[in-house]
Parts: sequence; structure tokens; C-alpha cells
Amino acid sequence: MSKEIMPNFIKNRAFLTPDRTAIYFQEKSLTFNELYHCSLDTAGKLQTQGVQKGQLVGVLLKNHLDTVIILFALQIIGAKAVILNNRLTTSELVWQLNDSKAAFLILEEAFATKELEEKAALKAITKEDLFQLKPVEPVIQNEVNLSDICTIMYTSGTTGNPKGVIQTYGNHWWSSVGSALNLGKMEMDCWLCSVPLFHISGFSILMRSVIYGMPIVLHEHFDVEKTIRDIQVKKVTIMSVVGTMLTGIVDALGDRRLPNQFRCMLLGGGPAPLPLLEACVEKDIPVFQSYGMTESSSQIVTLSPEYSLTKLGSAGKPLFPSQLIIVKDNGIPAEAGEAGEITVKGPNVTPGYLYCPKAMEERFRDGWFYTGDIGYLDGEGFLYVIDRRSDLIISGGENIYPAEIEAVLLAHPAVVEAGVTGVDDAKWGQVPVAFIVKNNFVSTDELQQFCQKQLARYKVPKVFYFTEKLPRNAAKKLLRRTLREWVTNDENSLD
Repeated sequence: MSKEIMPNFIKNRAFLTPDRTAIYFQEKSLTFNELYHCSLDTAGKLQTQGVQKGQLVGVLLKNHLDTVIILFALQIIGAKAVILNNRLTTSELVWQLNDSKAAFLILEEAFATKELEEKAALKAITKEDLFQLKPVEPVIQNEVNLSDICTIMYTSGTTGNPKGVIQTYGNHWWSSVGSALNLGKMEMDCWLCSVPLFHISGFSILMRSVIYGMPIVLHEHFDVEKTIRDIQVKKVTIMSVVGTMLTGIVDALGDRRLPNQFRCMLLGGGPAPLPLLEACVEKDIPVFQSYGMTESSSQIVTLSPEYSLTKLGSAGKPLFPSQLIIVKDNGIPAEAGEAGEITVKGPNVTPGYLYCPKAMEERFRDGWFYTGDIGYLDGEGFLYVIDRRSDLIISGGENIYPAEIEAVLLAHPAVVEAGVTGVDDAKWGQVPVAFIVKNNFVSTDELQQFCQKQLARYKVPKVFYFTEKLPRNAAKKLLRRTLREWVTNDENSLD
């Protein structure tokens, strides 16, 4: 067990630089001292409800100042936050709450449903009711062990149910250090966050804020004109984006330019197309392409802007504390240019999955984390990702796993077989489509409505194709690449 002890992050930041601005939200701003005391007060309110050190606490909240306060309140008392995606359906949320054995749930009034309360066997409180409570003096965790669990975020596997990714304080610390060593840390830095706080891309910005002593500008959702305005007014220097967001900013700017202090668009969710990168070069927008995942506590590989055109399509090189190798099917490291599984190691990589020792055995070997993604390194060590978790669909920066959608479709009585793949989409990058073998009449509308009850909207297939049989290999494994070819070529045996 690691004995690396550090002061409580938010408490220490409030002590070191109390008067610095911590966060801008709407028309309000808080210093680090104000943020700490708001969180301290909330910690006292949580303890009146029995929330204690070591407990797993579900958090189902929007991008809001209140959310930031609650997340740091949990850190003050040493509770572990199970951060839930607010775009999921009730059944998906209930599954994750039950799987994590969460003892408590904090949620927005807008998300409180009778069904959620009945099916999730735990105590719940809305943030609105929580803030009305009279606090007690909280038991503060003055120190954190870097091996202690800070957060749990669920990620879907290519097979089976989602798994809870463990993220320690050390994971978040080293992610922040690696990012600072890569992007540099400047006194005037200010990070705009309009990506969801329930994603590692958003939550990691909160952690960098307290570790660096850097203000963040928090938006409830991505709004292109509000983004451009706040970059100007709040003197933003860095922003995390996915491709659709960056395209929107470039298009909306027209003849305008971002101010000179702006120094980094940190781009995740897949490589950017050449026309977008060229447009950014033309508008002097520095783009740092990156590769990362929930398991690596955000980016683990990043491409600096000076290579964005000469290394087109590359995710870059590993952050300073991290390592990367490409491993072939026979377990031997690949040569330059040879494709294989992307394998990473570093103090920002998760120690494992919650209650999933089998998944840990499958994914961790000799200290290396096997991502399931396929890629290669060029002669200079730049990473190129060929396929993300083989069949992963990335839609508007959201990861969609076909197996999860197929499992829902197979629960319909008229569906004998189901295969899901992603197709290119001008707005979202990719969207899911489904191929169905049926035993009775069923309409596209009926299947869509069936899926909408079980899946977040962005996971529901946009098109349903009906076919006599699905393509499979000798081992009867579904060939999703062939499904993609069927759509692309339109040369298939569909009904």
C-alpha cells in the first residue's frame, strides 16, 4: 500500500492562495477560500445525513457551481464519489448504483423520479434539499493517501455490463502533473470547461484547478457564442473540446480571431480531419490532439500543435510520467509501423475496476494496462490510433459500445439476432445503426421506442436494417466491420 501522503487538495489550495479566483459560473465567481468554505459547509450538511469517510456516494448532477461544491465536500470528508452520467436512463443508473454498492445518492431535483428512488436501494437527497439543511461541524480529512479512491466512473466494456473505473487521488495528481509538464503552466492560465463534469475530461479540469491554483470557467453546456465571448472576457487560455465543438467554434468565428492569450484547444474524442486542422492553423488556433480514456484519468498521449499537420492523424507521444508500447497478438512488442494493441503504464492509470478482479486480470499484465485499442507507433514514436476498442462508436465525443445496444435489442421478443455498428455523420462524427434478424413483424418505430426506454438517446440506433442473417466468422463471432462495409458500399443482402 502506498504511503504517499499529501494535504487535502481543496483545503491546501485555499490555504496557499485563498484570494485567487477558483471558478466563474454564470455571473458569479468564487475564490479558492470561498469555494473551500462553501464545500466545508456542505460537508457538514452531508454528515447530518450520515455520509462518512470511505462511503461510496452517487452523484447525479449537471454542470453547475453546486456540483463543484458537492464534489469537493465529499473529498473534505473522505467519501468516494460515484460520478453518474446524467444522460443515462433510469435503468442504466439503477444498475450502476446497485453495482457500486453506493450508500447514498445526491441528485438534481430535475432527475429525481419515483422509479429511481424505488429501484435504487439507497438513501437519496436532492441538492436543493441538501442545501436547506443546517450543518454540523464536519470531520475533515486533513490528508489524503495518494492510493485512496477519489472517484468511480463507469465505462462500458466491449462485452457485458459497464465497469466502475477506480480513480485514486494519485491518478488525478499525476494526470495533472503530466498535463502541466506537457502544456506548461502559466500564471495567467484559465481553463474553460463546457464538457460534462461526469466525464473524466470535465472532472480532470476541476482537479487541475485546485492542484495548479488556476481559475476555471464552467459552462452548463457547450454554447459556441458564449464560449467565444468568455474566452475574450474571462481571458481563457485553454479549453477542452471534441471535434464537433471545435468545428462549431471555427465556423462561428468567421473573420474573427481568438485573443492572443488563448494558447490551447485540447482535443479529445478521436483525431481531427485535415480541413479542420488547416482552418485552425489559418485562424491561429493551437490544437493539441490527444488520446486518453477514463482508465488513464484523461489524456495520456498528446500531440503538440507544431506537429498537427506534419503528423496528421497522430495522437502524439505519452505524457512525461507515462509509458506506451504496442503489443502484437503473440505478446511481442511491435516494430515501428506495425499495428498492435495500445498498452500503457503510468501513475495516472487506474489500479483497476470496482469489484471486478476478472477484468483486472484480463486488462493488466506485468504492470501494463491493455487498452483494447489498436494502433501503431511511427519511427519517431508518435502514436496513431487505428481503431478504438475495435468496434467503439464515438458520437459527439461520447463512447458508444455496440454490445450494450445489441443486448437491449435482443431483449425484444421479435429480435433473433442484432448487430450494431457506427457510420460516419457530418454533425456527430459517427452514429449507431442496427442490423436485425427478426422472427415476427416489428417496425423501426417500435424498435426505436423500445431502445429509448433502456438507452440514453445518443445510443439509440438512427437506422434499422432488416436482414436474413448477420456476418459471422468461423467461431460465430459477429463481424461488425462487415456491417460497416454493408452500409458504406450499399452492396448487401438486406430486405
